[in-house]
Amino acid sequence: MKTILQHIKGDRTIWAIVAVLAIFSFMPVYSASTNLVYVVGSGSTLGHLVKHIVLLIMGFGIIYGVHKIPYRYFSGGAVIMLPLVIILLAFTLAQGTTIGGANASRWIRIGGVGFQTSTLAGLVLMVYVARYLARNKENAINFKESLWQLWLPVGLVLLLILPANFSTTAIIFLMILVVSFMGGYPIKYIGIIIGAGILALSFFILIAKAFPDAMPNRVQTWQNRIENFSDDEGKESYQVEKAKIAIATGGTVGVGPGKSVQKNFLPQSTSDFIFAIIVEEYGLVGGFIIVSIYFLLLFRIFVVVKATTTVFGILLVLGVGMPIIFQATINMAVATNLFPVTGQTLPLISSGGTSIWMTCFALGMILSVSASTEETEEDILDDNPLDILHETVD
Repeated sequence: MKTILQHIKGDRTIWAIVAVLAIFSFMPVYSASTNLVYVVGSGSTLGHLVKHIVLLIMGFGIIYGVHKIPYRYFSGGAVIMLPLVIILLAFTLAQGTTIGGANASRWIRIGGVGFQTSTLAGLVLMVYVARYLARNKENAINFKESLWQLWLPVGLVLLLILPANFSTTAIIFLMILVVSFMGGYPIKYIGIIIGAGILALSFFILIAKAFPDAMPNRVQTWQNRIENFSDDEGKESYQVEKAKIAIATGGTVGVGPGKSVQKNFLPQSTSDFIFAIIVEEYGLVGGFIIVSIYFLLLFRIFVVVKATTTVFGILLVLGVGMPIIFQATINMAVATNLFPVTGQTLPLISSGGTSIWMTCFALGMILSVSASTEETEEDILDDNPLDILHETVD
């Protein structure tokens, strides 16, 4: 154990939180996967558990590798990655799969493995925004220049994500606004950007309504989810109803590990609605513990922020850390019928490769910041994206 601790740097509490969430996830995923085995007819429960464990082990590898990288390199890395992400999103939108006749252009397959490009795009975009704000911290922001340097790339990425994934687009946009506010971007300009975002969304909806064949079922899906949030009919209402039954059945201490009944009826029992299964099996106590762990992670994120000496480091931690907590909050709010169905997973607990890996990448960056004692603002602001390629080649 002492040897392992010598090789990991950064906030030890965050390392412990990640380990606890990962280990805890084994039993809920194993239990809830019976739905996939006996209802959907996909694989075996042990197979799903092994796959989940392998994904988490790879995730820990990502955390370890990323946290060893000096965080100043993430600044230039975002500039290099942004054009690649835009190309990847465009390719995904054009080549994405169709599920049940509906447009689900959010996945591509790389080497036989499904990859959700919007999660990578969101991560790169948050780092890019942190970089821009840090580099302009001492200057009065020119709104016209910021439109080209900041909001044009942001808008382009979000427009490429929007047709297939409205909830992810909304989360990324909201998080960017929060980070922009914390980074000193003028409030009056933020108001203009919000207005422009609303107009762009309205225009997109009008186009989608006028040409439904271009983006089949997307706007209708959003409309149905909002309507079903208060109605008692539809697929989403069925899922939420089963989730509410699961939570009510759990009571204070739950029915016991592996004894959930509603996992046999919830189509997304291992991902979107796994929190409901956790509460059913472990009760209010188990649910409270999970909420407390995410709250502790949020607290440690702010501890890292307080100890960070550079503006870029602070904005980087906030930009990649807060979406993890926000995503967890939305997932639990959907399961408890406090929010319409969004398709957001529970970080580090729900099954799924891309979500786990990108969460781990974000945590690795946070740990890189917390482990750094030598980075200065000058090192980061004077960085050249090409230096990363040169040092990699050397």
